[in-house]
Amino acid sequence: MPAVALPGGADMAQITALLALVAALLTFVEYVGDYPSIIEFRDAPPFNRLRFLALFATVAWLTVICRGEIMPTALTQTLDSMATTIGHWLDFPFSPVRLMVLLATDDMGAQEVARLRSHAGLAYGMAMLSVLVFVLMVRLLNWPIRRSAFNFWVNLPLFDPTVGKDVLYRLNRDGNVNVALGFLLPFLVPAVMKLASQTINLVSLAEPQTLIWTMSAWAFLPASLVMRGVALMRIAALIEEKRRRAYAQAEAEVQTI
Repeated sequence: MPAVALPGGADMAQITALLALVAALLTFVEYVGDYPSIIEFRDAPPFNRLRFLALFATVAWLTVICRGEIMPTALTQTLDSMATTIGHWLDFPFSPVRLMVLLATDDMGAQEVARLRSHAGLAYGMAMLSVLVFVLMVRLLNWPIRRSAFNFWVNLPLFDPTVGKDVLYRLNRDGNVNVALGFLLPFLVPAVMKLASQTINLVSLAEPQTLIWTMSAWAFLPASLVMRGVALMRIAALIEEKRRRAYAQAEAEVQTI
């Protein structure tokens, strides 16, 4: 979307469209096939749908804002003002948004710094909203067993329950690690980028396409990790509950005999 809607050369748009078609084909094959390969929680909606919609909405919003700088309309101005407000709300001391704003170089003007703040605030705000929505779905809507049973092999094809320690221990461990990384990465990534500023050209953040994808990846990779961690801990809780019922039933049968 940014390559098509924003000026950046026809070659860039064609390459991006080709990559998008390849990704769409791989996703289609993954969901149509009977046997899973790499995509997790394929049959546990709306986990993947929520992540896709949140990322799509953020990229589309940021793209419209950047396009409004060239072709301003009432819609682009409204979205820009909303993003600016969100950016100021989240730009407080020691926040991830403040750390991203501190990446601004001396070569950037006030308008470019404001764009960096609004894009970072919007992306991080949307990421936090997606995590909150998923947690509410887990707590209130009994995800993922509200409508059907949870197939462990189909939804976690890369997780081998027969290897290593007990599956509950591994699920809870992986879940905690994912949640911890999800909370730490928004703080660590700006620090690493700042330390690597000698080799990384941070001035490229002034380019709209680079800024959009950088902010989107910075915000939604940690959000995806948090959501995956919450999902794994939820699966562990379901398995533990099923074990408890099975042990209670077996004990009741023994007492009856």
